[in-house]
Amino acid sequence: MRAGDGATDGASRIETRITTESLDDFRPFEDFGTQADGAVLIFQGRVRETNDGRAVSGLTYESYREMAERELVDICHRAADRFEIGSIFAAHRVGDLALTEVSVAIGVTAPHRDAGYAASRWMPEELKEKLPICKHEHYEDGGSHWVGAPPAAAAKARSGTE
Repeated sequence: MRAGDGATDGASRIETRITTESLDDFRPFEDFGTQADGAVLIFQGRVRETNDGRAVSGLTYESYREMAERELVDICHRAADRFEIGSIFAAHRVGDLALTEVSVAIGVTAPHRDAGYAASRWMPEELKEKLPICKHEHYEDGGSHWVGAPPAAAAKARSGTE
């Protein structure tokens, strides 16, 4: 399977994407799952208007694409091993995103809802912690902040030094 191109791993029914394309529609979920799946859960994470009390104007996501693609596939396989699920779709957008645009889309099918809910709860947290994608928030007041960056890296980004 080639991750990131919307390719599917037929054995595990896993599809992943790191993309600059919009994730705002539900096309990836049109024929999602099989007759064995009694539960279909879809999660879309969107750019929201505030964070930590500051008005957000947009976000920029950056990644080392090849590493992010490999890690996304690995996270999906760990979810498939950990939970009784049928199909997984996971995509993360990179580039500039405006308010309300979808930055992450995750779909899980399962024979039973408990496993589907558990996997749907676990996967966004795992992506947030392990996926090598950096989030740069831009604020209405003209400021910006690298979210989750160590203080030294954030200071360098603010000063423009390497």
